[in-house]
Amino acid sequence: MKLFIIIGAINALLSVALGAFGAHALEGRVEAKYLATWNTAVQYQMFHATGILIIGILMGNLPATGLLSWAGWLMLVGIIFFSGSLYVLSLTGISVLGAITPIGGLAFLAAWGCLVLAAMKVL
Repeated sequence: MKLFIIIGAINALLSVALGAFGAHALEGRVEAKYLATWNTAVQYQMFHATGILIIGILMGNLPATGLLSWAGWLMLVGIIFFSGSLYVLSLTGISVLGAITPIGGLAFLAAWGCLVLAAMKVL
């Protein structure tokens, strides 16, 4: 519980910082399409940081289930692969990094699926 709240809060903090960096330091320095890609990475990082926080709270209030733990770890993996690859792509323009992004998307989908299953199991 505590670990996921910390991980979620750190990712939310990083999302805000990276969003500000994109808005102030990257504007005019990278192509508009890469700035849009950066903003997508920031959005998805914040969505899933919030998801991780919710999972941490649920872990403290619901009967124990490994599905919640899986959901939290999969969201973190998704942030790393999805948002991380988009951040690097935005800064470097190396388009092959776009091939990594769907791995993160699949991790996000699996995480939300685990959360659905956990809710069905314990609620």
